[in-house]
Amino acid sequence: MLSAIRPKSRVIFGYLLIPIVFYVFAVFVPLMTAAFFSFFNWKGGPNKTFNGVENYLTLLKDSVFWQSFGHNIYLVVASIIGQIGLAFIFVLIINSKLVKFKGIHRTFGFFPSTIAAVSIGFIWTMIYDYKRGLLNWFLALIGNAEAAKVWLNDEKLVMLLVSIPLVWQWIGYYMVIILSAISSIDKEIFEVSELDGANAVQQALHIIIPLIKNTLLVCVTLCVAGNMKAFDHIWVMTKGGPGNESMVMALYGYNISFAQQNMGYGSAISVGIFIASLLVIAGTQFIVKLVSEKN
Repeated sequence: MLSAIRPKSRVIFGYLLIPIVFYVFAVFVPLMTAAFFSFFNWKGGPNKTFNGVENYLTLLKDSVFWQSFGHNIYLVVASIIGQIGLAFIFVLIINSKLVKFKGIHRTFGFFPSTIAAVSIGFIWTMIYDYKRGLLNWFLALIGNAEAAKVWLNDEKLVMLLVSIPLVWQWIGYYMVIILSAISSIDKEIFEVSELDGANAVQQALHIIIPLIKNTLLVCVTLCVAGNMKAFDHIWVMTKGGPGNESMVMALYGYNISFAQQNMGYGSAISVGIFIASLLVIAGTQFIVKLVSEKN
């Protein structure tokens, strides 16, 4: 019996080994390399000078990095509310008896998440464009042309404007996840609650959310992790401007490493992003679990 099990376990281990090796090569090797170079004054090339923790001391005092961290937190909060919150509401609407052609809604809702982030950036840059953008065209159409502006140059609105494409892109992705979780709930529970007089809001608060809270926790974790490394569409839309008003950590690390050719300090920023992301993810999970336990 044991002789029959061992070959099977070896085959399973062999299949698992390949993705594990790829994962280690793609994630841990670059991270360890960045951690190594972060202790050097390195401008690229073969010459580098060991400077200990000087890069990390500089990072702690770097106001642009902490401003960028604040912008990432803004994206996280906006996306949790906009992506997961709206996705949950849309799923409830699609699941209602009044909505037909549910499959079409799911397909079109998921479609934006299949588009590359760079393309999303170009699409929304065209929407916000001053001369040819849909937003200013619509304002002129309704007789409010004086409200037209160069939207992405507005320091007060730029973070909101770059958050909207993120929300629009990923609502459908979280809709599919939440829809799968809700579909696993026994329909008899909803039928009994309707007989007891529960409305849709009460069903959502007292039945659906408690039963799918683990799925919602996964959604929040994915949302936080994704927005802590936001880069592509912001680089296309604003490149961190105006000034540093839409700068995020990954874009700042890119500018330091490649635009300024300061690879050592850029590596320290990469490690800082990794640590900050872990802390924010852990804190968010703790808050979500605390709220779910109270409810």
